Amino acid sequence: MDDRDHNKRILLELLKRPDNATCADCGAPDPDWASYKLGVFICLNCCGIHRNLTEISRVKSIRLDFWNDDLVEFMKANGNAVAKQRYEKNVPAFFYRPQATDCAVLREQWIRAKYEWLEFSGNHKDPQETHCSGCREGFLWKRGKDNRQQFFKRKFILSEKDFTLMYYTKQVSKGPKAVISIKDLNATFQPEKIKHPHGLQITYLKEDHTRSIFVYHEGMQEIVGWFNAIRAARFSYLKTAFPTASDSELVPWITRNYLKEGYMEKTGPMQREPFKKRWFILDSQDRKLLYFKDPLAAVEKGVVFIGNTEHGYKVTNILPKRVWGNCWKCGITVETPERQFIFTCENEREQREWMEALNQVISKPMSPQDYTSECSRGGRNEGSASPAHSVF
Repeated sequence: MDDRDHNKRILLELLKRPDNATCADCGAPDPDWASYKLGVFICLNCCGIHRNLTEISRVKSIRLDFWNDDLVEFMKANGNAVAKQRYEKNVPAFFYRPQATDCAVLREQWIRAKYEWLEFSGNHKDPQETHCSGCREGFLWKRGKDNRQQFFKRKFILSEKDFTLMYYTKQVSKGPKAVISIKDLNATFQPEKIKHPHGLQITYLKEDHTRSIFVYHEGMQEIVGWFNAIRAARFSYLKTAFPTASDSELVPWITRNYLKEGYMEKTGPMQREPFKKRWFILDSQDRKLLYFKDPLAAVEKGVVFIGNTEHGYKVTNILPKRVWGNCWKCGITVETPERQFIFTCENEREQREWMEALNQVISKPMSPQDYTSECSRGGRNEGSASPAHSVF
């Protein structure tokens, strides 16, 4: 066995250790690359970001590149667990740790914050100078509510003290255009939907409806700074609202990505109404299936509460025979204790993904807070009364 094969075998053995078996930066399984300056094992996607950090990180393929003895010894002495102790020593509880499925801007800013800016090494002079404060002020480009093709520069002010996010039109002296309560706010990156790599969707409750605004900033550090500032303010609110809850219990409730989004057709409660194409969002945390006129609609048109199996909820791929008028033929029927909800998907793949996502929610036990929402479990169709909402 030559040195090349010997060293490759050692590296592959190192990858079998639990901490090295996933990417050090996003958690993707089976990393094939490594930074031989930082001593971490990483996936292909994160490797691309490391390549741009030439002063900080240098990468090699575990299987394809040549590794000399010194580099292998360095990897043996380090690895993901050691690097985590060094570079993630002081990560605030609210700071978002990207997953493999997250957008590039989140992963890149996380990697730079760890290795380039050393924000979490415990040596940062003033953490409040980083994007770790729940107070922030600046300008973002906001999509117009009526003129949907344009984004307008708007001033935003986030206040951890008041638990509010405000934004202003050009006439700042007239006061804020909107004052959004942190209590019901969610923020999630939506680059494909907004058609900008730094696109952020902010949702909140207004008069018992889910309202969405869509913003971006040209600077990736700035938009991720806003995202983590919102998370800091949300975390502070949750700590105040639920003082006995632990940090680990509160963190999942700070912000969330949606379990599934996409188009389906729907009919009304009588199942004789014409089918309408709507954009659906499945919020697994609130157990709600919301639908909108289109992906960038400002306000939802209806919502269906998704309970669990023990309470009479189930999903099937069978359409009732009396249903008519649907263009798409791959059906989904959501059974609730009060009625059926009929949807159709464009193809079998979408049907399968929606059913898997819905079943994931239905199989999850309901929390005490979910019963507040279940009081309106019949769902709200377009134009009907609003259901109750729960925060935590």
